[in-house]
Amino acid sequence: MFEPVEKACMSLNGFYLKSTSFTYPPCMKNWKIKLSLICNYIIFAILLNSVGVVVLQVINEYGITPERASVLEAWKDLSIAAASFLIASWIPRFGYKLSMLFSLAFVVTASLLMATIGGFGISQLLFATVGVSFAIVKVSAYSTLSLITEDSSEHASFLSTMEGFFMVGVLGGFWIFGTFIAIANNSDTILWTHTYYVLAAIGALAFLLLLTTPLDESSVEISEEGPAKDFVEMISLVKYPLIIFFIMGAFLYVYIEQAINTWLPSFNFNVLHLPDSISVQIASIYAGSLAAGRLLAGYVMKHINWYYVLQSCIVMAVVLVLLVLPLTIGIEPGTVTGWSTVPVAAYLLPAIGFFLAPIYPTLSSSILSALPKNRQSGMTGLIVIFSALGGTTGSIITGFLFGRLDGQTAFYFTLVPLVLLFLLIIPYRRKREQFEIGSIK
Repeated sequence: MFEPVEKACMSLNGFYLKSTSFTYPPCMKNWKIKLSLICNYIIFAILLNSVGVVVLQVINEYGITPERASVLEAWKDLSIAAASFLIASWIPRFGYKLSMLFSLAFVVTASLLMATIGGFGISQLLFATVGVSFAIVKVSAYSTLSLITEDSSEHASFLSTMEGFFMVGVLGGFWIFGTFIAIANNSDTILWTHTYYVLAAIGALAFLLLLTTPLDESSVEISEEGPAKDFVEMISLVKYPLIIFFIMGAFLYVYIEQAINTWLPSFNFNVLHLPDSISVQIASIYAGSLAAGRLLAGYVMKHINWYYVLQSCIVMAVVLVLLVLPLTIGIEPGTVTGWSTVPVAAYLLPAIGFFLAPIYPTLSSSILSALPKNRQSGMTGLIVIFSALGGTTGSIITGFLFGRLDGQTAFYFTLVPLVLLFLLIIPYRRKREQFEIGSIK
């Protein structure tokens, strides 16, 4: 007589229990490892994107020139590229989960060193450590997606979501740093570098979450011929035209994103003449717009072809640069004393992130979902390598233009890679449509 009631209690919102077993609906399957990947991305987002803050601080506090300060981006990005080039093929053997755990432990240690010692030299060590660790985490995380998603649609959706939370971390990082800078300006005991105590604590929590999260890696195919063979296979991917177009696109995109991200706080301080704490905090609009764009893209591209979305976004980004940069000319030092006097250009320029947002995760997902699972680790290595090279190039060239010419000229120069990216996506789309998964073994 109680059977109907028992069945009603055991089936709620699509859940069905049998005895002590519990079956998650598709949207909740592998939720804990997905949450762990998001947490890992958030802590690395804050650390990686503290370059712009540190560049501003070392210029102001230590008298470092913009050209010299720009090498901090190189310490980060070249470390990412080197680690991806040398380590990516070993990660499947070492294990995705274990690789991410070691990476988190390294950045927690580096953050504590930055908080306790500080200085330009330690900052270079910090970004080198963060770069190597992020390369390992990104290769591991991207490869893990194929283990925890059912099809290319879910893969693209969660990758976009994960990249969106990466930008949420960037946004939060700007406000954390901005708050500590404001406090440090009025304190004899608190330093802006003490921000890294907070980041070390966040990293430790991410470590514990991943440590207690199961991940089945049994389906990963590991070549019996050794890592050297895997490395050769990674490099061999470059012979395919589709891969060449992709890595060129990744290079150009990250060039643009990191040029703006690294130098926006300095642009706000030196061109718009905002106070240093506001210069850092208002840069969070860029991160927020990237986050919003990527989270929205996960939904929009289920209904609109990705090609039209990306090309429209690039056109809008170009228009925004051309309309907003003229508004930054002629602002006098001392005219901005607080949030109420911040010029409108300071709010509009970072909004370019909304239009840049869908490009990177969409291109990355389109190439990864096309490859066999055993080649995705190597492809991720190439993604990280060329993304890192793009970021370093963008930061160094922008820093050179910033120091030798002016901030407006440096930011106008981002129009060049934007136009090139627009043109490149045209043949990339054609090659992607012609591509057959069986053509790469």
